[in-house]
Amino acid sequence: MTYANPEYVGSIEIGAELMKQAGIQNGEMVNIWSVDGTARIQTYAFEGPAGVIGINGGAAHFFKPGERVIIAAFDYSDEPITPVLLLLNENNEVVRQMTPFTTHG
Repeated sequence: MTYANPEYVGSIEIGAELMKQAGIQNGEMVNIWSVDGTARIQTYAFEGPAGVIGINGGAAHFFKPGERVIIAAFDYSDEPITPVLLLLNENNEVVRQMTPFTTHG
């Protein structure tokens, strides 16, 4: 995570290319789960510059810059959905696309 800004009304800003790779649309609801802490929130996503993942609004009080997070977007469907799992490095760049439905990725 790049920044936490409690002065914005809410949301998570994610680099536009990363959102495209993950299949997340502007305004889509996402869950954000801390890997390093205990915070779990739900908000909406919007596109930002490359390399940025920033949590805004009141949720910013629960996350710290540099903290690792899981961003999960869901879809309700009668059809099978194949998840997109992306592992990022500390610069929020995709290291690899992981294999869905396994415990080892």
